[in-house]
Amino acid sequence: MPAIPDVSPAVQDFYPDSFSHCYGCGRLNAHGLHLKSRWDGDETVARYTPRPHEIAVPGFVYGGLLASLLDCHAMATAAAARERSEGRVIGDAPALRYVTAMLKVDFLRPTPVGPALEVRGRVAELSERKVVVDTWIVAEGAVTARASVVAVPMPAAMKVDGGRT
Repeated sequence: MPAIPDVSPAVQDFYPDSFSHCYGCGRLNAHGLHLKSRWDGDETVARYTPRPHEIAVPGFVYGGLLASLLDCHAMATAAAARERSEGRVIGDAPALRYVTAMLKVDFLRPTPVGPALEVRGRVAELSERKVVVDTWIVAEGAVTARASVVAVPMPAAMKVDGGRT
């Protein structure tokens, strides 16, 4: 897989402030994971290095953390795909916000604590009502978890400031 620089704009950098508090990807959550998703050709990529306390058993990452990474990366992928489908690039306007309608995770093998994880995503389906995203985590060259995620535009009931969806 080609390495891409982690300095290009990330989808999450353009979420409106009122929607930037997510534990997994919110830039305004002081205690969060701060996941940053970027385009890499027709896929998206994010990197995350698990911290020593994010374990299930010594030496291996907690599955809930992996599910969170897959979920947040899928929401960013959905937002980026919508922007791209409408002829915009990330940063042209505040990024659209999506929420999870379905998350199905398959844990394929234990994920070691230590190496940086690569979270990748690819759009499987894009429509007005939903975006289906396939995501997976790679550790030391091996896919350790994968997910199918259905993302839907953030419902009006979740908007606190009338932000863009």
